[in-house]
Amino acid sequence: MNLSFDKLNKTIIKCNKCPRLVKFRKKISKEKRKQYMHETYWGKPITGFGDSNGKILFVGLAPAAHGGTRTGRVFTGDKSSDFLYKCLHNANISNKSTSIHLNDGLKLKNAFITTALKCVPPGDKPLKIELDNCFSFFNQEINKLKNLKVIVALGKIAFDACSYFYQSNYNFLKKIKFGHDTIYKLPNNILLVGCYHPSPRNVNTGRIDEEKMTNLFKKIQKLV
Repeated sequence: MNLSFDKLNKTIIKCNKCPRLVKFRKKISKEKRKQYMHETYWGKPITGFGDSNGKILFVGLAPAAHGGTRTGRVFTGDKSSDFLYKCLHNANISNKSTSIHLNDGLKLKNAFITTALKCVPPGDKPLKIELDNCFSFFNQEINKLKNLKVIVALGKIAFDACSYFYQSNYNFLKKIKFGHDTIYKLPNNILLVGCYHPSPRNVNTGRIDEEKMTNLFKKIQKLV
């Protein structure tokens, strides 16, 4: 991680702009899941992770209540991350097939991963003002990824957040619709790719499987 990201990440971690989110993340950190009772939850906003020189940015909506909010790293320590990293490893984007905790030696190749919202919202439904508050951080992350070519939105809500971000910051008026493997060109010549969220619900219902997700990730590598 370069020095400019270090400074940004310190600012993100200290953020208390959204009272509802601060209250909720503190609540989660105290009322832990049974299997994590012995752990100290991170309980703060989470930052992006990966190769700051990378050309691919993966974006989720927000950290999971007992994943990123517990471990302190995006898509780490939950079932969604188990599936996501299996596919990233298959596509040779990550050096490991699991993302368990901050010091597990995980590295991303030519890719960075973050969330549009840095704190978990109740019911996974952020308020507009909360997204707007976090977009200042999201904008800085995008600007610091100097080699960025492709944004991969993990799930419809993340896709809609990316669309809203570009409408708010780049006067992007084109109507775009989420779909797995849909590709749109954004105003700053970056491509936005829709991808089903790696959630257990999507995997268990067969909406997404390992082969389908891996193939999309390999296709994205060819785009850059």
